[in-house]
Amino acid sequence: MNIHEYQAKELLDRFGAANPRGAVARTPAEAERIARELGVNAIVVKAQIHAGGRGKGTFTSGFKGGVQLCKTASQAREVAARMLGQTLVTHQTGPAGRVVRKVLVGESVEVEKEFYFAILLDRATGAPVIVASREGGMDIEEVAAASPDKIIREPVDPAFGLQPYQTRKLARKLGFAPSQMRSACKLFASHYRCFTALECSMLQIKPLVLTKGGKVLALDAK
Repeated sequence: MNIHEYQAKELLDRFGAANPRGAVARTPAEAERIARELGVNAIVVKAQIHAGGRGKGTFTSGFKGGVQLCKTASQAREVAARMLGQTLVTHQTGPAGRVVRKVLVGESVEVEKEFYFAILLDRATGAPVIVASREGGMDIEEVAAASPDKIIREPVDPAFGLQPYQTRKLARKLGFAPSQMRSACKLFASHYRCFTALECSMLQIKPLVLTKGGKVLALDAK
């Protein structure tokens, strides 16, 4: 089952996985209200469709970009009005595009570094495996093709679950500093709880980010 980003965010929230604050809006007025409630001057409005490449996409109206940064709640309303009900075309939608019915209005964060993190069901073993990389972020496919040695794989025994030593091992391999280890390990553990509790076939964080303020967050989820 494919779900929208805002739905993935709601599920991660249930399991205590750190991610930027935000909520879904179905009207420009809702978008403005959510942005105002966030109380920040760094807001992101993201079109919600079942396709990647939204940020580089173009609406058939001519408006460019399904991911927009705003500084005020009124600007968030204006952006939402240009997205909602409009057709967004990306490299994954094909020329027909997808109609945007909802937008995610959230707090924008300053990113220091991007990572890739996913939990998959290994078909060969029937057990979960964590796949991660300190390089690539949004371009993990290119990293896997050009430098497969930079992809970290950590099998998980379903009988015991993800162990603390494994989360520390992953955090070290991804290059997190000692001061960031605790939050990184907590995030990995919460993702694994989400994966098993909801019986996922895949949980992908693309990207997992370290902010300039030192926070480890799931910036986008699938």
